[in-house]
Amino acid sequence: MKSLYIMVDAEGISGIYDREQVMGGGARNNECRIFMTEDINICVEAAKEAGIEKIYVRDSHADGRSIVWEKLSPQADYYIAGSSAKNRWPGLDECDGVILLGYHAMAGTPDAILEHTMSSASIQNYWINGEKAGETAVDAAIAGDHGKPVIMVSGDDKVCAEAKAILPWIVTAEVKKGLGCYYAMLLPQKRAHALLREKTIEAIHNFPNTKPYIIGKPVTLRIERTERIQLPANKPYLKVIDGRTTEVSGPTMEETLLLNY
Repeated sequence: MKSLYIMVDAEGISGIYDREQVMGGGARNNECRIFMTEDINICVEAAKEAGIEKIYVRDSHADGRSIVWEKLSPQADYYIAGSSAKNRWPGLDECDGVILLGYHAMAGTPDAILEHTMSSASIQNYWINGEKAGETAVDAAIAGDHGKPVIMVSGDDKVCAEAKAILPWIVTAEVKKGLGCYYAMLLPQKRAHALLREKTIEAIHNFPNTKPYIIGKPVTLRIERTERIQLPANKPYLKVIDGRTTEVSGPTMEETLLLNY
């Protein structure tokens, strides 16, 4: 393994447990930006120590504006910021494997920290091919369609268990335990960072034992929203299940996801 893609969310970052930390404009949002940048740096520098030559890091939280650019490690090749629904994974095909850093459990997971799926404001649940799914499954499936395995997930104990259920080979970095949506047992910062470093190196060494997450095709994605749907005129292909739920099928996970944007 010579190249690595690090996909970064916020809710599973070490030290994060409060909605005000992860919401743009929140009173504590600057904490999130600092903590995310620190976790990224630990992961990048550990990957370099383990022999990785090329590293891309993607800020995928909200609109991709959380990283503190001037404090990022110079050892990554590129930091990808901003957002585009049409290209969630720029540069993925140039990398061998993926780390999902700072991920969170799917919507409705009991006692998971800041649990949701894609949007806590507008989406209640996702199902992929009939199975309830969160962002770990979505992104692992997208990576899998490109032939790239997810080698590590970091976050709370709930997302680590969720990842293990679908990716039994995966290395997990449990930096906190969920006691409720805004309630957590946090590892001390130095211990959390040491764990991230250790698990990043372990995951890279474990790469030969991993494999891409491949789901059945065509991919059927069902989305239950938090409010009643108003079906867009330009999306007649969406199948209405009920007043809040639609379903659509596509050739890959990424293309099926895009049909909903």
